[in-house]
Amino acid sequence: MTIPMTMMLKLWCAAHANLHTGRVRVKDEVGEGVISAAIAVLIVAALGALMWVGFQSIWTDAEATTRSKIAEIGG
Repeated sequence: MTIPMTMMLKLWCAAHANLHTGRVRVKDEVGEGVISAAIAVLIVAALGALMWVGFQSIWTDAEATTRSKIAEIGG
């Protein structure tokens, strides 16, 4: 049983096209992980900064309330 030449040509073209598009796709996506990681780090840093500001505000309010209650009890 022999494979006709046209069938072999079609198979070769399909295999070559798949290999070529796979290589191009990989080249196009080079560095995507680094960029995504950098964006994630920036988002987490921004959230951390917002949390720190909120924590400082809560701490200041709690400190003021505590001082006033201590002065009220002691006075």
